[in-house]
Amino acid sequence: MAAYFLLGILKEKATRSRPRVFRDRSRVLDTLDDDSIIRRYRLPRHAIFKLIDLLKPYLASETERSHALSPETQVLIALRFYSKGSFFTELADLHGVSQSTVSRVFTRTNEAIVKQLKLISFPKATSDQRVTKEAFYNISRFPKVLGCIDGTLIPIMRPTGDEEAVYVCRKGFHAVNVQAVCDAELRFTSVVSKWPGSTHDSFMLQNSKIGQYMETAGNDGWLLGDSGYACRPWLLTPIVNPTTPSEECYNTAHCRTRNTVERAFGLLKSRFRCLHKSGGCLPFTPPKCHQVVYATCQLHNFCISLRLPAPPTQEDLIQEDGIAYLGPLNDGLKVRQAVVNNCFSK
Repeated sequence: MAAYFLLGILKEKATRSRPRVFRDRSRVLDTLDDDSIIRRYRLPRHAIFKLIDLLKPYLASETERSHALSPETQVLIALRFYSKGSFFTELADLHGVSQSTVSRVFTRTNEAIVKQLKLISFPKATSDQRVTKEAFYNISRFPKVLGCIDGTLIPIMRPTGDEEAVYVCRKGFHAVNVQAVCDAELRFTSVVSKWPGSTHDSFMLQNSKIGQYMETAGNDGWLLGDSGYACRPWLLTPIVNPTTPSEECYNTAHCRTRNTVERAFGLLKSRFRCLHKSGGCLPFTPPKCHQVVYATCQLHNFCISLRLPAPPTQEDLIQEDGIAYLGPLNDGLKVRQAVVNNCFSK
């Protein structure tokens, strides 16, 4: 009988709901000065308010029940992770919420940024392409450039399952390989974030929409890429062993112009340290890591459109050259030689 009574007491304690704890949620933007906000969230106050206004329809709760988080707090939680790559427990303590709440809020905000901002688009209209070509030409007098393309590795947590090995990149760590095209203002015009770290840059291009578009559209222009890509009529690569002054001038102009995509990646990782090895690695599954990368690229373009100053860069953010392309597809050699002869001969 005593055992039965004791069992009932234990069952009652197990089913008794814990009282909810509502932590202090002071308005961060009202308590920090401008420099502190930029150091913590990488965006100035007016840019954060603008971002909140854009995402509010997707983040605002329909009611005030259960002390629902404001869109402001949700955006700040996501920005704090993008800028620092912190643990969710730290984000929870900083913003007065639980770790599980941070997880839900970050996922919701990340999805809202991907779906709502829509700031990544390749110039397809003739007028837009003309503006893009002129901007690139002003860098080093390289003609008809529609964009500069490259890939970058984003470190991630070791995936589980049989696909773990394909995420080990050429540098020996688990990563996703991201392909991006940028314009002369370091704005991303195409981003492909869906491939594991062992994928070659040329393979990503061949299986991307931007590669198929450039192959079939017949544009009067081309992309610039490094030696990791095949030389195509619409994708010009550097000359490996230049033998004439014209070829050396071509390589110099090509390098100076294509450097924009290297700078774009450096600016992206400098502003959003969760993408750089100094911030650890993205602690998510590969599909969610791909989404985080795309969201940060959207925010990168958001910052470019507002002409926000770049954060301090470091030498370890400089891109390294990838593996050279050694395949048979090099049908752009005649086009490249024509550019050398017509535009860089003295």
